Amino acid sequence: MKKLKENELFDLAELFKVFGDSTRIRILYVLFEKEICVQELADELGMTQSAVSHQLKILKQSKLIKNRRDGKSAFYSLADDHVRSIINQGLEHIEE
Repeated sequence: MKKLKENELFDLAELFKVFGDSTRIRILYVLFEKEICVQELADELGMTQSAVSHQLKILKQSKLIKNRRDGKSAFYSLADDHVRSIINQGLEHIEE
């Protein structure tokens, strides 16, 4: 295993902190299934649009999700298959 630099250790720890919030995990789970706009996501999760937007900002800053614009709406999806893999491996670990 390669030796990690201080900044890599910090970035890795920050990434795992993002997964430490059940609301963000719920959002990621919805995004497993489909691309979705903020209002639909808020409705599906029973949250305010503001609360969802706050969590989406954190997920986007961590490069776990991406968005595309269509007119005035932004649609969110998983950034890549690594995100799905991280969640699935976590599930496998807790189900052992």
